[in-house]
Amino acid sequence: MSLSSIPGRRRRLNKTQKLSVAGISAIAVASLSFSLVPANAEGKPEAQTPVSAAPVVLASVAGTPQVKAVQASIIEQHSTAEQLVKAADLARAKKAAAVKAKAEAAAKAKAAAAAEVKARAEAKARAAAQVKAKAAAERTETQAASRSEARTPVYANNLDGWISQALAIMKAHGIPGSYDGLHRNIMRESTGNPNAVNGWDINAQNGTPSCGLLQVIQPTFNAYHVPGTSTNIYDPVANITAAANYAADRYGSIDNVNSAY
Repeated sequence: MSLSSIPGRRRRLNKTQKLSVAGISAIAVASLSFSLVPANAEGKPEAQTPVSAAPVVLASVAGTPQVKAVQASIIEQHSTAEQLVKAADLARAKKAAAVKAKAEAAAKAKAAAAAEVKARAEAKARAAAQVKAKAAAERTETQAASRSEARTPVYANNLDGWISQALAIMKAHGIPGSYDGLHRNIMRESTGNPNAVNGWDINAQNGTPSCGLLQVIQPTFNAYHVPGTSTNIYDPVANITAAANYAADRYGSIDNVNSAY
């Protein structure tokens, strides 16, 4: 901001300068006029011819060192005032810029803090969601296992339970046979003894005695063993399913067997 931008300032200063110069000139004229009065002016005035000296005096006074010094002082003061105003404007501008920068820095710091708080909250929410999802998955898995366990029948460890379990496995593998057909052949072959061994027939003479509930020889058991059952020929369920698988291949079904097979 300069002096010229202050309403009325510039015109007032210029007018002051002009008045100051005019005043100095008037003083100089008065002094010169006084010096031109003769020393005997106190006596009777003599008639003199009027002289129009004022313009000459003004012209000569305006260029005197005193006037020039006053003019230079006024100009210097004006220049100093303008510099002070400019310095004040610059200081205000710097202060305003500093205030603005500080406000912007504070706003940026506040925004960064808010963003960090938000990020932490989101991370916490994600972690909680993961924990919740994991717990839900484990709960679902546990429930599924429980349902599966609940659906899995528990068979009695007796002839009835062995036949019932064998029929379930046979059904899963597409092996035909009925409870009656299995029970009838078991009672004829071993009377329900899973450890029964025939030590006198041709198979025994050949070194491969008939074993188990349905009196199966080892080569036949190995060839018709049903996956998922025990590999022990004396295991009741494994023995029944292997014999039923062999009978189905040779006779169509264990139900069609009514004698030694």
